[in-house]
Amino acid sequence: MENIEYVRPQDIEKRSFAIISKELEEKGIVLPKEQELVTKRAIHTSADFDYAKTMTYSAHAVGIAKKLIQNGADIVTDTNMALAGVNKKELAKYGGKAHCFMAEEEVAKIAKERGVTRAAVSMEKAAQIEKPVIFAIGNAPTALIELYEMIKSGKYRPAFIIGVPVGFVNVEAAKDLILKTDVPYIINRGRKGGSNIAAAICNALLYELRDEN
Repeated sequence: MENIEYVRPQDIEKRSFAIISKELEEKGIVLPKEQELVTKRAIHTSADFDYAKTMTYSAHAVGIAKKLIQNGADIVTDTNMALAGVNKKELAKYGGKAHCFMAEEEVAKIAKERGVTRAAVSMEKAAQIEKPVIFAIGNAPTALIELYEMIKSGKYRPAFIIGVPVGFVNVEAAKDLILKTDVPYIINRGRKGGSNIAAAICNALLYELRDEN
């Protein structure tokens, strides 16, 4: 037990972020100020410092996302795990709601009939929400591909895309498609990501707003 560090429960997160900051400094990595807290929360969630190199932001992405939340934007996730992780109480302060349509019977039925993924059909359903939507994609590259197709065809333009699906099939290619659009984004290049990272990015934005207020 001699190597166990005693930290009060309320100080654990603060201590974790201090360790992250110290290790980034030791690695000679300086994160851009606007992106710092979002990237650090991805590292905090995963204990993976690769995010300091692979997290990619469109111009003024964090500021744009926070403004969208302040103006009542909803968040749509591609998994119920990510949905569970988003701090819905903080989001509700601004009039926003979080949704995931993946488990709905209608979505499964349409996907089966058309021979496509539920994630793709979920994105189509999300496009019917009559307010700005931040998409937080942590699992399904087909969700990003569907969003890209809707943007390209002019059918729908998401307000913001958080694209961090994890895996080996079409993951990197799907992320690259979003990087080509003019939609504001936070993308993690490469194979890494996940529902936990998608939720962590949403929460980083929400907590920044909370602390600013």
